[in-house]
This record gives sequence, structure tokens and C-alpha cells, in this order.
Amino acid sequence: MNILDDLKLQYKIGGIALRVIYWNIACFLISLVFFYQYSGGGFAYPDWLALSSDPNSFLIRPWTFLTYAFFHSSFLHLLFNMMVLNFASQLFLTFFTQKQYLGLYILSAIFAGIVFALSYYFLSYSASIVGASAAIMAILVAATTYQPLMSVRLLLIGNVKLWHITAVILILDLMQLRLENMGGHISHLAGALFGFIYIKLLQNGTDLSIVISRTIDFFANLFKKSPSTPFKKVHKNYQKPTEKMTSRIVTKDKTQQQIDEILDKISQSGYDCLTKEEKEFLFKAGK
Repeated sequence: MNILDDLKLQYKIGGIALRVIYWNIACFLISLVFFYQYSGGGFAYPDWLALSSDPNSFLIRPWTFLTYAFFHSSFLHLLFNMMVLNFASQLFLTFFTQKQYLGLYILSAIFAGIVFALSYYFLSYSASIVGASAAIMAILVAATTYQPLMSVRLLLIGNVKLWHITAVILILDLMQLRLENMGGHISHLAGALFGFIYIKLLQNGTDLSIVISRTIDFFANLFKKSPSTPFKKVHKNYQKPTEKMTSRIVTKDKTQQQIDEILDKISQSGYDCLTKEEKEFLFKAGK
């Protein structure tokens, strides 16, 4: 199995958190080809991808309230965000579903984008932002709001409470609010606020992520082909199922059992613990 097949398999079985990370990385690689200025350095994102605070731009390009959350201004920007996203995702998915995760990511990005655009408009500032930080802060704060006293082990530090980590990040954002990248810090804090509101509403019986789940399901069902009913032949001399058919069913059960055993192994020890033969078997079974 080559590296590409390995990545495809991880994408299939890795869950929504890994897929969101892959989407961010893919968008960054695309931006390197089309939007990076190799002569002067830096990215020049067009106003149909980056979120601008100019009403003349975002009012006719409403999709930028979401697209900005999948692009980044530099490799270090992407690297740091994906590290924090991976950390926050593991915490959030310990308690909530993958649909809630995706719904929170999308809704918090939109909410933070609106807060940024309105803030800059009323302050008479003009700027554009990109980055997944706002959505990441929403996921981290949501997990912290739900389980603030969870113990997290950090390298070189040891065990700390989850709310301590989140509080430090929020304080740093507040301290830098009036410094460089004010728009970015405003969106971070807006994302954190949305994560807090999301959990509080969820605890009261209102799950905002249902809006995203139902929207995705609607379009998925809209473009999904309805299964065609195969033509059935009728034979006069009907015979009972042979022993050979029974054998195929047993073989299928054994295959499924082997898949289940491999998936259990992944959940306990991670994907890297699989042997080469197990990875190839799982990749062929997923086709």
C-alpha cells in the first residue's frame, strides 16, 4: 500500500475531525498554487474567498462567511491551528457526535465572521481575514463549558484542568485585541462566545447543529440516485438455496468479523498500530 492509499484509508475511517483537517490542508495547498505571491511573499486571497469587512463585498458574496474558515495566511498559521483543532476535536468528540461537531464548526465560523464584519464596519476599519481559529475556539470552549474540570496531561507541565488551558488562550486574545490582527482576535472571541452559547442551549434541549445536519441531509438526498428495482426473473422450477450460497454468507460474515476486529484495534491503539497486511485488507474492503 502506497502513501496515497494510506491517506485515502485514513480519510475514510478517520471521522469528521480528520476530514476537516484534510479540507484545511487541501485548501492551503490550492492557495499555494493560485494565491501565493512568490516574488514578494505572502498570500493575496481574492474577496470571493477571504471575508472582507466591506459591505459591498460580503453582501454580494455571503459564502465568504464560511470559506474564510478553510484558508490560512501562512504555513505556521495552518500548522498551529491544525494542532489546536486536533486537540480540541478529541475533547469535543468524547462527549458529542460528529454531526454536532461539523454543525458547530460551520455555525461558529459564520457567527464569528458576522461579528468581525459588523465590528469593523462600525469602527470604520477595512480588512479581510482568513483562518479556522474562530471555529477552533468554538469547539475548544464548547468542550470546556461542558466539562471544565477534565484533567488534561501536557508535555513538560503535567496534568492541568481543561478550563486553565482555555482561560490562558482567551486571556492572550484579550491582551492582543488592540494590537496587530485585531480582526482575527475579534473573530476568535466571537467563536469562543458561540461555543459557550451552543453548549448552554444544548443543555436546555436546543441543538443548533441540527440546522446544518438537516441542510446537508437535504442536499445529499436531493442528489442521491434512487435505487432502481432490478428485473426479477420468474422460473417454474424453483430450487431451494444450495449449500454453496450458504458458504458465501459465512465467508461474508468472517470478512465483516475481521473488519470489526481491525476497527477495534484502531480505536484502542490507533491506526499506526496496524500491520501492512491489515491496512491493505481494510483498504480493499472499503472499496
